Amino acid sequence: MYNAYDEAASLIENGETIGIGGFSSVGTPKAVPAAIAQRARTLHDEGKPFQVGLITGGATGQQIDSEMALAHAVSFRTPFQSNKDMRQAINDKEVAYFDLHLSQIGQDVNYGFLGEIHTAIIEASEITDDGEVILSTSVGITPTLVKVAKRIIIELNQSHNDKLFGMHDIYIPETPPYRKQIPIYKVSDRIGSISVKVDPQKVIGVVLTNERDHIAGFTPLNETTIKIGQNVANFLIHEWKRGAIPQEFLPLQSGVGNIANAVLGALGENKNLPPFSMFTEVIQNSVIELMLKGRINFATGSSLTLSEDHLNMMYDHIDFFKNRILLRPQEITNHPEMIRRLGIIAINTALEADIFGNINSTHVLGRKMMNGIGGSADFSRNAYLSIFTTPSTAKGGLISSIVPQVSHVDSTEHDVRIIVTEQGVADLRGKSPRQRAVSIIENCAHPDYKQLLWDYLKLSEGQSCHTPMSLKNALQMHIAFAETGDMHNTTFK
Repeated sequence: MYNAYDEAASLIENGETIGIGGFSSVGTPKAVPAAIAQRARTLHDEGKPFQVGLITGGATGQQIDSEMALAHAVSFRTPFQSNKDMRQAINDKEVAYFDLHLSQIGQDVNYGFLGEIHTAIIEASEITDDGEVILSTSVGITPTLVKVAKRIIIELNQSHNDKLFGMHDIYIPETPPYRKQIPIYKVSDRIGSISVKVDPQKVIGVVLTNERDHIAGFTPLNETTIKIGQNVANFLIHEWKRGAIPQEFLPLQSGVGNIANAVLGALGENKNLPPFSMFTEVIQNSVIELMLKGRINFATGSSLTLSEDHLNMMYDHIDFFKNRILLRPQEITNHPEMIRRLGIIAINTALEADIFGNINSTHVLGRKMMNGIGGSADFSRNAYLSIFTTPSTAKGGLISSIVPQVSHVDSTEHDVRIIVTEQGVADLRGKSPRQRAVSIIENCAHPDYKQLLWDYLKLSEGQSCHTPMSLKNALQMHIAFAETGDMHNTTFK
C-alpha cells in the first residue's frame, strides 16, 4: 500500500545527500528513512541505481542505519555509527565512511565542507502555531541541517504528548569571523530558544508518526563493571579530598554504554561525593535515577538516550525534570570552549590502551571499524581531567586491552590523564613515557598479561631512547591474536 511515507521517500533522488536529525539513536526520524530503504530495494530490483549520502549528528536507529545498509542505499556515511549492519557495510567497503569528532560535524555542514545537503529529515514532537519546531528526545545537528538544507521533511511524532515542551535550548554559534563567546557560565544557563525556526518554503512534507525510540535496557552490572565504577569513584573522591577538584565538585561527562552507565551509577551512589551536575552528550538511565535520589542536580546533553521504562519514569515526573534537564545542539555540548571553561571531568570508554597512554576507541586490530570516535576526543583533549575506562581483557581473556602499542590511535597520550580498569588506576600526569608504562602495567594490566608486557618493556633496556618502543614487536600481541586467536601466544623477537 502506498502511503505518506512512500510519497515523502519518492522525493529523494539517486546521488543526493540527506541529513538526518537526532542523536545517539533517539529523536531520529523513523518512517521516512525506512521508506527510502524500501524505495532503494524497489529501484534495484528494476535494475536502476539508487544510493544517497548520509550525514547524521551521531548514531541512528535501526530504521536508518540497518534498513538503509541492508538495502544497499548508502554511498557514504558520517560521522558516527554503532550499528552492526552499517558496520558490516563499511568494513566490506560498500559504504565510504569517514569518522569525525562530533563537535565538528555541525560546523563542517554549516561551512559547506561536505557539499550540498539536498534534504534534511527531522523528527519533531510539536509544531507551534507560528510554524516553529519543538524537537523530540534529542537535538544533534538538527538546527544546522534545517538551516542549510535545500528541502526539509518533518516527521511529527505524536507519542511524546507535549511532554518535551521547554526542555530544549537551541543555539548555534555564528561563523568566523563573527563568532562570539558562548555565554554559558554554569551548566544550567539558558542561551537560546526552545524551538527550531524553519523556513516554511523549504518544507516539502510533514508526516505523522506515533512511535517511541527503541533503546534496549542496559545489561545487569557484573563484577568487572562494578569494580571499574568503584575505581573511578574512589579516585575522584581522593582527588576531591586532597583539593585537586574544587569543593563544589565539577560537572561530569560520561560516554555511552554499559560501562559508562555503571561508572556513573557508582559515582552517584557513593555518598562521599557531593551532588554533581552533568555536561555531556548523552543522558542515560542512571542520570534519571540519580536525579530522583538528589545525587545529580542538573544535566545538559544532546539526547535523552533512555530505555522505555526510564523515559516513562521521566514523563511521570516531568514537572520535576523540566527544571533539571536541557537538550542542546552538539555544537554546544561538545564545544571545546564549554568543556574547558566549565572544567568538565570526562569519563569515556576505550577498546584498548597502550602502555604509554594512547587510546583506540574505534578499530578492532586496527582494521575493522567498530564504532566512530564520537565525542570522546572532544572531551578528553579539553577536559579538566580526562579518564578512560576499559576492562583489562576481552573475548573471555583471549585479548589483553592493555597492549604495547594500540593498533589504531584515536586519543593520544597527550590527552589521556587517567586509565582505569577493574585492576586499578594509572595516573599518568607528570610522568615520562617509561614511567607511564610502569604505572599502566602495574595498575591496569590483567595478571595473565603483566609478564608479557614487562618482557616487552625490557626489550628497550640499555637502548638510548625516550619512548621504550620496539618497532618489530610493538604489534606482536595483535599478530598473535590474528594468527592464533589468543594473545597469550605472543612471542617477542
